[in-house]
Amino acid sequence: MISDPPRETDPLRGPLRADARRNRDSILRTAARLFAAQGVETSLDEIAREAGVGPATLYRHFPTREALLAATLIERQSEVLANADAARTIGSADEALAVWLGALQDYLCTYDGLPTPVLAAVREDASLLALSCENLITLTSEFLARAQAEGHARTTITPQDLFLSVLGIAWVVNRTKADSTRKDALTSIIAKGYRHD
Repeated sequence: MISDPPRETDPLRGPLRADARRNRDSILRTAARLFAAQGVETSLDEIAREAGVGPATLYRHFPTREALLAATLIERQSEVLANADAARTIGSADEALAVWLGALQDYLCTYDGLPTPVLAAVREDASLLALSCENLITLTSEFLARAQAEGHARTTITPQDLFLSVLGIAWVVNRTKADSTRKDALTSIIAKGYRHD
């Protein structure tokens, strides 16, 4: 399960004072808004300024862009986990995998540019985003294994390769501002390939 970073504590300093908690919450709200409007490369100084704190305060709570990004994604991670639970109740393994991949793609398109730091995190072992990616790949493995067992997916496909394929679609969707029709067409290629049945 995807772990939530502490909301009321600082991992290095313990419980947050009320003013520090307000600052942290303001940074998170502002970062989520600006990431959604401008993408993940939004200036951290701008986030700090609009949150009403100094850069040092922002970095005290979130020492890296990745840490701030991971914290703003907590709510979306809860949604993707709920989607995974819903997909588990689907009788058809093929349909369940398709529903999961759709939910995964939506998550990876949360912010413009998100696929780039996610790809970097896949290559790392120790980061908040890497932990999230590991859990998302584990969920992909669960749905893929079921589809493979029922003969709906080739056994040569690995969960990481499937995850990276969805990540690739998310990158294209972000970069081209693809509409829902184009997004569905790209997803279909991943799900069914390009060959006529």
